[in-house]
Amino acid sequence: MDRLLIVCDMFPPAFAPRMGYLCKYLKRMGWEITVITEYIPDETFRMLSGNATARYVKFYKASGSVRKRLEWLWVMGLDLLFHYKDRKIIRVGSRLLRANEYRGILCSTYRAFPLFAARRLARKFGLPLVTDFRDIIEQYAADEYLSHKFRALAWLKPYIKGRLLNDRNKALKAADAVTTVSPWHVQVLKRYNPNVELIYNGFDPELFYPERIPTPRFTITYTGRLLSLAIRDPELLFIAVARLAAEGTIAPDTFRVVWYTDPESKEIIEREAGRHGIGAFMEYHDYVPADKVPRLLNESSVLLSLTNKAGDNGPKGFMTTKFFEFLAVEKPILCVRSDESYLAETIRRLNAGVAASTADEAYDFLKRHYEEWKEKGYTTVDIRRDRLAEFSRKEQAKQFARIFDKL
Repeated sequence: MDRLLIVCDMFPPAFAPRMGYLCKYLKRMGWEITVITEYIPDETFRMLSGNATARYVKFYKASGSVRKRLEWLWVMGLDLLFHYKDRKIIRVGSRLLRANEYRGILCSTYRAFPLFAARRLARKFGLPLVTDFRDIIEQYAADEYLSHKFRALAWLKPYIKGRLLNDRNKALKAADAVTTVSPWHVQVLKRYNPNVELIYNGFDPELFYPERIPTPRFTITYTGRLLSLAIRDPELLFIAVARLAAEGTIAPDTFRVVWYTDPESKEIIEREAGRHGIGAFMEYHDYVPADKVPRLLNESSVLLSLTNKAGDNGPKGFMTTKFFEFLAVEKPILCVRSDESYLAETIRRLNAGVAASTADEAYDFLKRHYEEWKEKGYTTVDIRRDRLAEFSRKEQAKQFARIFDKL
């Protein structure tokens, strides 16, 4: 039996679709997978638990907001100075690698942790190392990659960025193969390692497929965070909705923009929607468990992909899991503002909707599909199904398996 050790920053039941779905399909292909990861108190992807033997390392134990903050600062300091978290991962991994034989190590990260641990383990035990990058620092407009704002410790930001990039680049150079999520990411990472392969984020074909469900109202649905307006800017949507409302085409009882997001993003949305006088059309909910998302998408009229024009002051290479899940349910996708890059090209190539560069484009798109909804009770899009297969999680698991076969 093929055994694989995955070392990653998070894993189901926490929000970790890429590694969660990979384990689901590798297990069906006969692989035995062990995962070492940080414990994250989250249940979003509970339905993907059980596809691997997972070892969760707990770094935070304090209770109460003040104690939690102090503990987080303490762990962060130890980690920046001594790779504290990685060294705990190494201890767990060393015990596993002495007791079992593995084909190799796969490390998946969104910044740098736990690349240091994976690199050390691979070198110590003479195993092939594949590093998988779901996100990289260069893709952000500013410092959105930081999980905390560091207002009182702003002077630390350059050091933290330098440390993260240094750890990442060392792991890149040491890796036998590298995988990442968009053509832009491939271009950047090839500067450090020529063996970079594109494996998109994707959708599970067993969960995400089209259903025609009539609904009593026209719903534009967004699931996720905003991070910042520099990265995800809904202004063109709000201008279009305000114009439709002003001319009497839509009303709040039959036309809604529904947000499944966090409190910080909600504040931004409320402020921006208020500026355009369309607060009555907005509706807010908390995140929903991952197994509820397919139905939610199929009950939507338009699926909203938020981004901004790619460039030095904008996002670069963002192609999120939810975008591919949008494709799979064959609902019209409104991307605002167009990144004028790989996301817009994929929408065009698959005939999946529109990546709007102007408010007029967003207005025309919404008006057309609103008329369709009034006529049929639901909306559809004539997507290029022959081009969907490359985004299937099942096919992507085969890509990962082929990489280890080569190594």
